[in-house]
Formats: sequence, C-alpha cells, structure tokens
Amino acid sequence: MSTRRLAILATMVLVAGTIFSAGPATATTTVPGCTGLDHLKIPASVMSLPTTGGRVESASVMTSVVSGQTIQYCQVEADLFPVDPAAPNIKMRLDLPDDWNRKAMMFGGGGYNGSIPDLTQNVPFGPADQPVPLARRYATFASDSGHEQNPAAPPSLDGSFGVNDEALKNFAAGDALKKTRDASLFLIRHAYGTNPAEVYFAGGSTGGREALTVAQRWPTAFDGVISAYPAWNNLAEILDLGYLAQVLSRPGAFPGPDKQTLLYNSVIAACDGLDGVKDNVISNPGGCHFDPHTLRCPAGADTGPGCLSDPQIAAVIAMSSPFTWPYRIASGETGYPGFPFLSGSDMRTPFLGFGTTPPANPMPVTSGYGMQYWDQWVKYFLTRDPAYNSLDLDPRHPGKWLDRISYLSTIEDRNNADLRPFARAGGKLILLHGAADELVSPLSTSDYYRRVLDTMGPGATHAFMRYYVVPGANHANFGTPAFAAGWDSLSALEHWVESGQSPASPVVADVNHNRTRPLCEYPYWPRYRAGDPNSAPSFTCTR
Repeated sequence: MSTRRLAILATMVLVAGTIFSAGPATATTTVPGCTGLDHLKIPASVMSLPTTGGRVESASVMTSVVSGQTIQYCQVEADLFPVDPAAPNIKMRLDLPDDWNRKAMMFGGGGYNGSIPDLTQNVPFGPADQPVPLARRYATFASDSGHEQNPAAPPSLDGSFGVNDEALKNFAAGDALKKTRDASLFLIRHAYGTNPAEVYFAGGSTGGREALTVAQRWPTAFDGVISAYPAWNNLAEILDLGYLAQVLSRPGAFPGPDKQTLLYNSVIAACDGLDGVKDNVISNPGGCHFDPHTLRCPAGADTGPGCLSDPQIAAVIAMSSPFTWPYRIASGETGYPGFPFLSGSDMRTPFLGFGTTPPANPMPVTSGYGMQYWDQWVKYFLTRDPAYNSLDLDPRHPGKWLDRISYLSTIEDRNNADLRPFARAGGKLILLHGAADELVSPLSTSDYYRRVLDTMGPGATHAFMRYYVVPGANHANFGTPAFAAGWDSLSALEHWVESGQSPASPVVADVNHNRTRPLCEYPYWPRYRAGDPNSAPSFTCTR
C-alpha cells in the first residue's frame, strides 16, 4: 500500500460506524454536496505552497453526455489568490460526479497554458472505445496554471504572464500544480466527506512536463502519473527552437509546404518497408537514415517544388540534428537532440508543425508553433520587453542574457532523474511518446528515460516505470498522423497502482484506421513477422 494511501487512512477515524475524514465532519457519500461548496473559502493553510487562500466562485449541478453516458456532476469554479498582489489568480475547476468512484484525476495543460483544460477529456493517447475519466466517475480537476490567455492570441501561445515572477513560477516550475491539487482535495473532502483513495495525474506536452514535475517535486502527492510527449527540458528545447528560427529566417532557407511534402514522402518511401511491411509507418526510426542531399536541386539552386536547394537542405539538417551551446547553464543541460524529420516526422502538421511561412519580425501566426513559442519566450520570459526582436538573439551567443537564461533553466528544465522518492511512496509512472512527434522530440524523452535508468538501475526503474515509443504517432494525434495512437493507459495504471499488476503485452490501436500494433517497451519496436499486417499478433517486439 502506498505511503500516500497510508497517510490518508491514518487521518480517518471511525465514529458510530460512519467514516469521517480529517477536515469537515461530513458523512462519507458518493453524491457531492454541491450547495455547500458555493462561495466556500479555501484556507491558505490547506496548500503547502504560499498563497493567500482562495474562494469558490460558483458550484452548479450539471448534466452532460460523456462517453455516451448521461453524467450528473457538480461543477466547481474557484480562484486561488497570489502572494504578490500584481500576480494573477489561479483559476481552477472541479467536476464532482454522482456515484463517485472515490478516485481523482488531475489534467495537465498545453503550450503556455492560460485556460482550464476540458475536464471531460480523455488521457493523452487515450482509447476511443473506453470511457473517459469523468464517465468512469472520477472527480476531475485542473487549472489555468495561474494566468488567463489573451483571447486574441493563438491558443496556448500567450507568454505575456512571464513578466511576473510568481506567475512564471506557477507555470514553469509547476507551483500552480501543487496549489491546485491541495485546494481540490480540500474541496473533494467537503463535497464527499472523505479524501479520494487514489489520485492520478495525466498530461501531454506541457502537461507531460507537469506530470514529471509532480513526480519529481511532490512524490507523495499522486499515486500514478501518465506523462505523454513531455517537454521536460523546456528551456533546452526553446534554445534549439530559437536557433532554428534564425536558420529558417535566412533567405531561401525555409522549405514551403510543397517542399515539406516532398521531404516527408521521400523519407516514408525510403524507410517504410524496413520493419518488414509497407504501411506508411516507420516502426524503427533509429534504422532510418535518409539523406536529404538525394533531393538536391541542380547546382543547389531552388528550381521548384520537386527538389531542395542547398539552403533548404542545410535547414532540414539543422532541424534534424542535435543542438548544443558553448556555455554552462544552471540546470546542467547542454543541448537538445533535434527533431526526427529525417526518420518519419511530418513538419506539415496543422498548427503544431513548422508552418507555411518563414519566421520573421513580427512573428507571423503562419510560422511554426515552435517559432512563435520562442518569440513569446524571448519577449516575456527572457528580456521582458514586448518590442524585442526575437530573431536578434542568438541562442549560441546570448551575450548579456546568459545569466537570465541560466536562471530560467532552473525553473523550466524539470530534469531530476532521481525518482526514488516517488517509487518508494508506491507511485507508478507511464511514459509515452510518438516516434514521429514534430513538436517535442521523442529523442529527448528517451534521453530522460536513460537518465532514470542510470540513476536508479534497470530493476528499480522497471518496478515503477514503463516507457513506450509509438511508431508513426505524432504530437497529440494532431492532424492526420501516420498512426493515431489509442491505448487504455488509465486502466493499465489503475491495475498497477491498485492491484500490483504491471502492464503486460499492451496493444495500441490506430484510432483513425482499423489496425493495432504491440506497444513495445523502449528500446524495442514492432517488427512484422507474418499474418494480417493490421493485427498486433502479426508483429513482434524487436530490439
């Protein structure tokens, strides 16, 4: 039994056959007391990090159809107040269902956050044929991480809150996560009369970093964590994106949509069959070594959509190669491994890809998501000057900004590989990444996993952690990926945490096509052997 569960049981007393929890003296129930939550004050004392308390702004009974089921639940909107009066509130939401299953799920955000995630959503890479957490009668909760996005900005791409130190730490260091978790458990106790038996966290991208953050910083706060395509070394990736923004802004260097299509199709044609079957999925990206020089235009000049010019080849190689910087930063990171555009990643993905126009000043919304992310970071996190031209800053030679970059690395790079406290508390971690991710490199997640292995050893790591790379899957199943991953990781995590049954021979479905693959533990990948190429048993996990 986990340390966290034992702690909860230790706070309970039995009175006349009815269980009461520490806190509000209310009988245990599976139907939330919604009326009693409206305008309830949230004491600062219930949160382990500094706040000035909070307040429920509204509590309303809602009825929605979720995963084909009609669910009645109490929706709670609350604000948590900052210490710095100039900092924004943390806006949070809870959905508390009738017939509560005595479990809770916190969702992470995405990009720069700035809005409360949908509490009726599934976990990242969740299955299409299983109920989402709320439909399973989880109490679900999340927050905007301590700032509201400007409605005029592209979704999750407003970094303007970074000019305030408390708001910056709420988002980048993850302080808002613990504050939201503590306040939510306080409200759950008021609503149901008891703590949840298990508390889980699920998130992808920024939410994947947040998932690793809670395991690293607060090892007893969550029983199980699902971390998908995590931007764990956020500052390291930002520096690479800044370098690529400069590369792609050079005259003639940006490969437009036609050239992006040419590159992707050429990589697939060269490497698709290396796993034993042609199915538009490169199952072993490490075995794909496509040379973009094979697409070179005559004399290296740009002669049309059927070839790449020398500047475009140089840009593609830069995007696909490791990036390092010649100075030290406080987090200890020294580089970023680059993106898998020469092994199956598609830079054309709408919104999250590398865009249709090159980076410029001001940064166009038609440029890549990562380029816009870099631009916001330079303006509001680094220089705190909204007029600063982000293309003027060279991440390899930042000059007077080096000290600030180093400081920000201690907040944004959540790179502690010593997860022994989380494992000792009984925590379980499922780590997932798509091999064709175009926004957060799967090579980076593999790097973090190897660090955990080096720190804890294979046996100790395998006792609490699983890492899977899904061939053909991209970032968050955006657009039309080669393989849109769907796996019931939540049920797998429940069985592991609650019954001690670790994941065994999992199978992942392509939710856009009628096909399945074995979900292979890294560094294994699915090789076709014989039989129906759309069926998982026709493949074997190969190293």
